[in-house]
Amino acid sequence: MPIKSFISLLLFLFTFQFAFGQEEAIKKRYQGLDELLGETSFFENHLTGFMLYDLDSQWVMFEKNSHINFIPASTIKLLTFYASLVTLGDSINTFRYVANGDEITIWGAGDPSWGYDILPQPKIKEFLAPYKKINFSDQNWNSTAFGYGWQWDDYYYAYSSERSPFPIFGNLVTISHSNNIPRVSPTLFKNSLSVTDKEMKGIERDFRSNAFYYNPKLYIPKKEAVPFITSPEIFVELASATLQKPIQLVKEVLPPGHKVFRGGNIRPLWSEMLQESDNFIAEQLLMMVSDQIMGQMNTERAIDYILKTYLMDLPDRPQWVDGSGLSRHNLATPRSMVDLMVKIEDLLPRNQLMQLLSQGGISGTLKNNYKAPRPYVFAKTGTISNNHSMVGIIRTSRNKFYAFAFMNNNYLNKASEIRREMEKVLVYVRDSF
Repeated sequence: MPIKSFISLLLFLFTFQFAFGQEEAIKKRYQGLDELLGETSFFENHLTGFMLYDLDSQWVMFEKNSHINFIPASTIKLLTFYASLVTLGDSINTFRYVANGDEITIWGAGDPSWGYDILPQPKIKEFLAPYKKINFSDQNWNSTAFGYGWQWDDYYYAYSSERSPFPIFGNLVTISHSNNIPRVSPTLFKNSLSVTDKEMKGIERDFRSNAFYYNPKLYIPKKEAVPFITSPEIFVELASATLQKPIQLVKEVLPPGHKVFRGGNIRPLWSEMLQESDNFIAEQLLMMVSDQIMGQMNTERAIDYILKTYLMDLPDRPQWVDGSGLSRHNLATPRSMVDLMVKIEDLLPRNQLMQLLSQGGISGTLKNNYKAPRPYVFAKTGTISNNHSMVGIIRTSRNKFYAFAFMNNNYLNKASEIRREMEKVLVYVRDSF
């Protein structure tokens, strides 16, 4: 046999053997995942969807029910994050204004930062200091305090703060205590706290008013926060006290040619929303998106615009109704959530995205889960009763990167059990892919 033919034969045999070996390895990995997620697995007692996508080869490695809609809970915040990425840039529009001599009229732009102590503070007081007369208008607000489908009885929980055009103090009353007696801040509400004989250990608010109650016999002192009912009048009172100068409520329409006060960098908002799953920041970010693209704050119209433009090519159109995922009306398929992760990575370097997301065993909502000597899960979680999902990036032992969506609905187990079984699947991916 000629030497060239012999070498060609060897190359062919080597290539065939290599390809066959690769195929067998892929088949084995697939079978392993199928055993963990298939008919005889833990995940067959409820609705589960899973998709694993190689970010570098752009290849779907595994999928189960990836075409089925799930309640995504707080993983919907990734849609809000993407919307802010494509519309807002790096800086925050805090408010819009028109100045005339020593008089200024301001319109909120949705920024949740002012007085919200977990965020860097915009220099609002310094900017407004030269003006003797300050007017506030809410005529660019065209939305509601609560999102579509929010549970009404969540109204006094901190995770369900009301939305507003120009939030202050996170739209929360904060409770400290002295000698087992609660103290309310801001001072506008200090006389709104009353004693009740209702059986409760913390502070609750009246459903229809800013009246707060506690039972001194059962009260357990702790720092807590309770949403207050927002209104333009309440904002004016709180802002006036904070600035130590009067603010007048007016009904002026936002005119063309106005200016914008920029409060700072948007990344702290992203980090708090994605890692700590702050619902209030998520909702206000979506308001900021609406303000930017339409000059008014309307969640429904902003969502519709983003879906019809930047997200029109998703495999399945999500049913997206709020910024935070509090609503059970939100629906999304695992394959659309994976496609969303790909879109986000196209806009943001992978290492920056991984830093913004919660890291298993290290930060955010994953701090106590998915622990490993080297972090391997970087994701956004979402949990409401009987539903738990996670969408993000997994880094394998071979230093390969996969986008994944792991969605669970309608289970009767504890969420901790679901997380424990999910961890088995993701550890297998880490070690086998």
